[in-house]
Amino acid sequence: MHVFCLPGLEPLLFACTSFYRSAMTFFTTEYGSYPFGSYKVVFVDELPTQRFDSSTLSLVSCDLLHGDDAIEQVYETRHSLAHALACQWIGINILQKTWSDTWLINGLGLYITGLFIRRMFGINEYRFRLKKDMDRIVQMDNGTYPPICRPNHLEPPDTSILPFINLKAPVVLYILDRFLGKSGTSHGLSRILPKIFLSAISGELVGSTLGTSGFLRTCRKVSGMDPKTFAEQWIYGSGCPRFYFTAVFNRKKLVVEFMMKQECPAYLANKHDPVAMALLKPVPFFEGTITVRIHEADGTPYEHVLDIRSPQKRYEVLFNTKYKRVRRNTKRYISRKAAAVAAAAGDAEAAEDMGLLDSAFEYLPWEDEKEREKWKVADWTEEDEQRMATATYEWIRMDADFEWIAALSFDQPDFMWVSQLQRDKDVVAQMEAIHALARQPSHIVSSFLTRTVLVSNYFFRIRMEAAAHLVHCAGPELQHIGMFHLMKVFTAYCHEPQQRNHEFSTRFIPKPNDFSDIAGYFVRKSIITAAASYRNPETLDYFVPSFLIDQLKYNDNTNNPYGDGLYISTLIAALGATLVPNTAPEQSQLAPASYAPKQDPRAAELLESALIEVERYREMDRLVPSMHNVVSIAVLEWHMMMMMANLIANDGNIFLKYTREGNYVGVRLAAFDGLLMMKWYTSKTLIRYIFTVITSDSSRVVRRHLARAVCESLGVLLAIGDIKSAARENDILIEEDGNAPEKRKTKRSEVETMIKSLRSGPGRSSTLRDSIMPVILDPQTDQQVRICMIKFSDLLFRPSEESLPKMKILLPATPSTELPAALPSPIQPVGTPSIKLKTLTKRPFGSLLSPLPSTPTSATPSGFLPKLKLTTNRLSDTRSPLTANAPIFPDTYAMPPPPVPEHALGQKPRTPSVTIAPLVLEPPPAVKKREKQPPKTQSRGMSLTDLRGCRNALKKLLTYKHSLLFRQPVDPVRDHAPGYFEKIKNPMDLSTMSAKLEAGMYRDRFGFEKDFNLMIKNAEIYNPPKTFAYTEAQALKAFFAKQWEKITKTLEEAEAKAARTAQDATAPDVLVDAVQEDDMAQAALALEEPARNADLEAVDLLTALADPIPPSPAPVAPPPTPVSTATSDARPALKLKLSSRGMTSSALSPSPSIPKPSEPRLLRVKEESGFPSTPTPPAASRKPSGLKKVVAALPVPPPPKPPVLVDDVDDLLAGEVDAIEAETKNISPHKKEKERPKERPKERPKERKEKRDDRVSIDPIEDLLDAPLPKDPLKERGKSKEKSIASRDPLASQSRYNSPKPTIAATPSFSSTGASSTRTPLPSDRDVSRGVGTPTPSLKFKLKSKEGTPVQPPMPIDATKCKVLLRNLRKDRSAFLFLEPVDAEKLGCPTYYDEIKHPMDLSTMETRLKNGEYATMEDFASDMRLIFANCRQFNPPDSIPVQEADKLEALFEKEWAKLTEKKLSTAERLLVKGIINNIMQDMCSFHFREPVDPVRLGIPHYFQIIDPKDARDLRTIKNDITAGKYDSFEAIQADINQMIRNAKTFNGEHSEVAQQAVKIGKMYQTAFAKKRREEMNKAGGSGTPPPAKRVKLG
Repeated sequence: MHVFCLPGLEPLLFACTSFYRSAMTFFTTEYGSYPFGSYKVVFVDELPTQRFDSSTLSLVSCDLLHGDDAIEQVYETRHSLAHALACQWIGINILQKTWSDTWLINGLGLYITGLFIRRMFGINEYRFRLKKDMDRIVQMDNGTYPPICRPNHLEPPDTSILPFINLKAPVVLYILDRFLGKSGTSHGLSRILPKIFLSAISGELVGSTLGTSGFLRTCRKVSGMDPKTFAEQWIYGSGCPRFYFTAVFNRKKLVVEFMMKQECPAYLANKHDPVAMALLKPVPFFEGTITVRIHEADGTPYEHVLDIRSPQKRYEVLFNTKYKRVRRNTKRYISRKAAAVAAAAGDAEAAEDMGLLDSAFEYLPWEDEKEREKWKVADWTEEDEQRMATATYEWIRMDADFEWIAALSFDQPDFMWVSQLQRDKDVVAQMEAIHALARQPSHIVSSFLTRTVLVSNYFFRIRMEAAAHLVHCAGPELQHIGMFHLMKVFTAYCHEPQQRNHEFSTRFIPKPNDFSDIAGYFVRKSIITAAASYRNPETLDYFVPSFLIDQLKYNDNTNNPYGDGLYISTLIAALGATLVPNTAPEQSQLAPASYAPKQDPRAAELLESALIEVERYREMDRLVPSMHNVVSIAVLEWHMMMMMANLIANDGNIFLKYTREGNYVGVRLAAFDGLLMMKWYTSKTLIRYIFTVITSDSSRVVRRHLARAVCESLGVLLAIGDIKSAARENDILIEEDGNAPEKRKTKRSEVETMIKSLRSGPGRSSTLRDSIMPVILDPQTDQQVRICMIKFSDLLFRPSEESLPKMKILLPATPSTELPAALPSPIQPVGTPSIKLKTLTKRPFGSLLSPLPSTPTSATPSGFLPKLKLTTNRLSDTRSPLTANAPIFPDTYAMPPPPVPEHALGQKPRTPSVTIAPLVLEPPPAVKKREKQPPKTQSRGMSLTDLRGCRNALKKLLTYKHSLLFRQPVDPVRDHAPGYFEKIKNPMDLSTMSAKLEAGMYRDRFGFEKDFNLMIKNAEIYNPPKTFAYTEAQALKAFFAKQWEKITKTLEEAEAKAARTAQDATAPDVLVDAVQEDDMAQAALALEEPARNADLEAVDLLTALADPIPPSPAPVAPPPTPVSTATSDARPALKLKLSSRGMTSSALSPSPSIPKPSEPRLLRVKEESGFPSTPTPPAASRKPSGLKKVVAALPVPPPPKPPVLVDDVDDLLAGEVDAIEAETKNISPHKKEKERPKERPKERPKERKEKRDDRVSIDPIEDLLDAPLPKDPLKERGKSKEKSIASRDPLASQSRYNSPKPTIAATPSFSSTGASSTRTPLPSDRDVSRGVGTPTPSLKFKLKSKEGTPVQPPMPIDATKCKVLLRNLRKDRSAFLFLEPVDAEKLGCPTYYDEIKHPMDLSTMETRLKNGEYATMEDFASDMRLIFANCRQFNPPDSIPVQEADKLEALFEKEWAKLTEKKLSTAERLLVKGIINNIMQDMCSFHFREPVDPVRLGIPHYFQIIDPKDARDLRTIKNDITAGKYDSFEAIQADINQMIRNAKTFNGEHSEVAQQAVKIGKMYQTAFAKKRREEMNKAGGSGTPPPAKRVKLG
């Protein structure tokens, strides 16, 4: 270890750093070897912070240096330097894993530093500091600070929150150590921390980083205590509890009855603010145990533990003794009093006897009655003596183990607090007693507090606390007894007073200073500080100022080995506090802006004397400087205090001369603070001087401090009235009547008023305006100074309105899409009727022809088909150019293209219709057709399937939890990534990929994959390995590779399927000749039997319409005729689309775009009704002239189930699930389809399972899916969630330890006519609420496994386990949104129940569970998962509710897996294990006893033939049985069968090894059957063996 300092400061080094040897010894002994090779400490000037730590080096400010004569600074310096050394273990060698783990690293460093302080300064100092820190935490953590650990917070802790984290973290670790020590093993943090430090040195700690979860996991392993609840309350939650205890002794029961009430101020302050609840996470209730120590009458303390599980509870604690309290009226008190008198007289034996008595904290001089009268010591009254005699216990102490960061309120009589103060040796108990006694001032309390100050056996900080609280007993109602006792105690440091007439008129001349008694020195300072806070509300008392002036005037530090600089500073500060008057303004009148009390001659004389003494000490400190010029700083602060109180004239020259360079930095800062209080903004010269110092001063500390002080000074000047407030012009007295506005509005109005006052006052100074801008624009200005100046400008000057800066972004050229021009409307002769055909579901086709107005209609409602509008128009003389390519047919009409969509012309879209115009008789000139532009997303040739695959992959990437850093472009300033664009020339992120995908900038899916790889590569180049961003990139890369493989496989199979479908056109079910490929002119025809006759009648209708019809005002209703749809290359095709809601007639829907000629396309319509299609001869129909027949006659089978049209192919990518399942079994989806008919019964080849619905597929990729399309997004989400959960559930996955996956042999029951004899049941409300899909037909299933063993039924409900699970979930922090049903009005989401049809919450589930509405465990899990599905459906991704749902769901799935885990019982495992042991003893098991060793056996190619995953042997099976990895006997049998197959595969089926393997299998089956029969006979059962695991059937 080496220590360095600047020249001239060498003598100070030894006094400051001599303790380092003992500190290094302590840390290496307790926490392992030092992690580095050396350690250096360098003391420097102008350090922005007190200390800066790095590997093997600590830079420390020279302000911490002190000499041998320092007292107070020793504590501060040693604590800071010890912390610097502790940071080498934790903070430098071990870093935080994420920013949210900062509390752990900082807290551990401060925690082990506190342990060293305990070793150096004692346990009393350590516990006293802990108590003070706890009190500060309780005062601060009242609902304004967040938790010390926020796992979802990715940024460093804010500088305003970091001090609070550093304060709370070590205290939390202290109570965690107390919590872990309750395990009985005493394995607290003293055993955990060495393991962590050792793992960091040995390299076992990954990246030398420590996270909160890993730390808690280590605590659980070492101590055996689960810190989950502790962490949720104190680490991941905010707030501190407040306890209210009362105790009453019940004489009948001989118990002490405690009444406990708990409040959480942080929760009460934020419970009505959902945002604060989500961000601050206040804990509504703290659980745990608290220790109560009852000191009973016999003097024995008995500890009792109260288990706190509710906010309010009554406890009964057994009382152990029947003795009454021993008080002063007993013989013990009399003998003790006599011994004390003899000891005071000089009797040595009596003094020795006194030492044996219970008088550790007794003050012997007070045993003399004369001395008691001199000190005015009060004694207990007779009434007090009677109360004390009837008391059954000495005192009660709450939280005796000091393990709660809480405010404890416990009331007991004052004599019990006195007993606790005198007889309890714990400094925390003594401090609690002092604070409790100060709340009930009296003569007796003042006497006991004075005794505490006088007795040197008390810890000196307890004596200081007692002196400080004596002022509470100095009121006029107590004849100022507290002040008398303070001065009486101070006489020990003074000469004998000359006058004894009145205590307060005596002059106290101090003795020469001798600070050798360190405890007495601190007590002396505390008396001075307490006396300065004394105020007499009735009259102005001049005693205290005179007393302090005498202390300054006669102070003598000549022979004192210690410096008195801080002592003089304390006297000067106390003198200033006593001279400032505290006269309150009169009632009904507000105090003016500047209030100066009238001074009488005595007050003026005292002020003059004080000024003389202060100036004398200022000159002395200039000539003989004190350490760090603390006296000069105190003098400057005293002058500023007097000037602000209007006691002396405002003179800035006193401060100005100390602001110059060359003075000590601390003195300069104090001088600038005083100068800024002198209305500096009114002096042009002073303004220029201040901003010159801010700009060009050599000290960075001065520049930063002055920039901040300039901003803060305006607020102080406004508060004291030096700046005229805009709200004080018409001051009136406002009496509140309870109807005042909200507090927030008041604060906001105050801030607005303050800003208005500043802008109307200092903001008008032109000199100030001219001085600010050069500082802001100067490139050499410090960053913190510039920020302060910008904030300063925001306060003073109104911002000017200016236009936003314009930014030009150059994008690559994209193909432009031209909109077609508006088509001229066809000319219709007057009187030509317009016929509109509207297809309904419950009316015959012939009744649909009726005259309808040509008014545009709205969109068709659900359940109805689009309308077909047929208009007859006469041929006009002027032909439209759009009919130029139409062929000429005599006496017929041609069908022109449909009109341009109205939305393309900027009009409101109307119901699509198809207009039949008259046929032109002469060939018009040819017009070049305009080809349709491809969609923007496919402008560069990307196929539709590739586009949808990329969109699906992008959607999964954006919702993946590790993609947060990659969702938007990198901002070097925001993301703290300096030099990013210097290293990364081609940045890429997911949002850019999404924009390129939607802009059509990818040719195929491989370009999308290339950009993703570029993004990952950029992250790997910029971020070092094992960093957070690097790890996130690797996780995202692995996730994308897995998803991309599935999508690629699905798309490749889709392309292959499309190719096969295009070639397989020999026997289609339904053929439709579609002459147009685009959306406008596509044809899709699938007709049902009841509509076939009406379709044939429509052909005659169209033929009749083709003939010329004379004009008539009445509508024409031709007779129904068969339909024959005619199309050609120049005519638009009609798009026929079937409804999926059970419609029984067909309809024609036109396409809303311009037709494009293309080759005819064959569309395949799947028939899944269960009946084979047989060809029938075409029906006889009249072929209309000029029309081309495109629809063949259709067969007439029984009415099939209505098909469903596939409108969107996005859901088809769900076929990747089938591909994965097929891949795990090495069976392709096509092979699975081929194998399905083999499972059907041979005697009924025509019968097959009825499917849920039929589909009309217009895309070859649809053939990949066999399951029906989702009809309800909520149901499908629930299905997909169950599928994903099943993939994670160890019971649902096909591992080698689970039973073989059963196969389902469906045997539907049919009637003699071929139809199903059972009606499909409708889903119940309960099924719908759980997201159950469309009901399936009633089938008789016979479930069998591969070995023929019946599959066990679903697990029945276990109400007890489910209740426990619900209770644990409700306690989780993330469950607060799901506890009760959603109140849509209260939460501001009125559309919730419109979107969520099946709401669910935890309270509803609890009610259902109590009512017995759940039959199986699966029903319970379905309702639970419905809660999470509803949350994700209603809330956007990455929102707070969804994040909380994810956390709660993860907890549920983790606990659910444990709840439903199936394993063999111990008896069953012993049974099978005994069978395996017997087989292993047989000679035939020689080759199967141990795992195969290819090297030892000389068969190196063994694992090339036998997959290592499938290798089995008896030893492995036995070990797995012992470990409980099998859930059934069938799984064990499957492994034995696998072992037999391996032997046959490698050695041959007829080899000796294979025969022995078969023999082993028979031995196992025989022995297993025999054992089961024996068990059954013992149980008295029948001949049927019981199942492997008994399941209670509901």
